[in-house]
Amino acid sequence: MNTVTRVLAVANQKGGVAKTTTVASLGAAIQEKDKRVLLVDLDPQGSLTFSLGHDPDKLPVSIHEVLLGEVEPDAALLETPEGMALLPANIDLAGAEAMLLMRAGREYALKRALAKVVERYDVVIIDCPPSLGVLTLNGLTAADEVIVPLQCETLAHRGVGQFLRTIADVQAITNEDLKLLGALPTLYDSRTTHSRDVLLDVADRYDLPVLAPPIPRTVRFAEASASGASVLAGRKNKGALAYRELAQALLKHWKNGKPMPTFTPEI
Repeated sequence: MNTVTRVLAVANQKGGVAKTTTVASLGAAIQEKDKRVLLVDLDPQGSLTFSLGHDPDKLPVSIHEVLLGEVEPDAALLETPEGMALLPANIDLAGAEAMLLMRAGREYALKRALAKVVERYDVVIIDCPPSLGVLTLNGLTAADEVIVPLQCETLAHRGVGQFLRTIADVQAITNEDLKLLGALPTLYDSRTTHSRDVLLDVADRYDLPVLAPPIPRTVRFAEASASGASVLAGRKNKGALAYRELAQALLKHWKNGKPMPTFTPEI
């Protein structure tokens, strides 16, 4: 991979779409390829922080203070069991959202903070909160590219149009270089025609690339979150294999500009 740090946002204003699982697992899969990875938790619920073995309620400092300029990013950085670095979050971040709203250039707070540490990493992955507020705008403004995890269920794409409009706004106002890589199907069950129909509908309705491979529904993900380790930790389950395949595709895309593989469900 070239020396340019790649910053990827994982975002969808809908919760429960395996967004945090995607960030943790993708980060771990890229780390396995001897890349230096920084994960950024931008969700006040602190799910990524918790799932990587840190108690959000016991953090001395978090990304909250970093975004408000009260501490340097180094003061908040943590290590994860897999060797990734983490900028952690907790419920304090909900307050940062309100405080940032009163500041000029509020969408650039994360970009400014990352500029101080970004050259140490090959890849930065941002876990955006399930909303379209100022924190998600910070994630999209700081990113080079964005992936939208999409649960393969009927109501999953109800907010997709709104989210795509937000990306268009960010491209017009705060980050003209932001690229939408596509939707990542999550919680996918290849045995049901329903999952396939939803994907076909999304691809068609929004003219949106659907990335391959789809991430299968597996109980392992819940187990990994509960154990404070990424879903890849010592496992060869279907979900881990899918995230490793996605990581490989991303690294190829970044290295030589190859388009990401897309998924066409068999009808």
